[in-house]
Amino acid sequence: MRKVIVPAVVRYDTEGNMAPLSFEWEDGTVYEIDRILDKSRIASQVGGIGLRYTVRVLGRQRYLYYDELDKVWFVETK
Repeated sequence: MRKVIVPAVVRYDTEGNMAPLSFEWEDGTVYEIDRILDKSRIASQVGGIGLRYTVRVLGRQRYLYYDELDKVWFVETK
């Protein structure tokens, strides 16, 4: 497994809560998030502690992480 840092478009509400709307993969492809299924505070297997968003992208479940220490979004991949 490796950590791929990705640019993300995020919506913030009036209370400061964030919700990712899309992210850009290494090849420049932008993936729209169809739905956020879950949000939990958890450590990643590839390093980083923060929020893990379980999201649906193109009908498939994926994990998108926000590393609160480094202030970056990332995806775990093989």
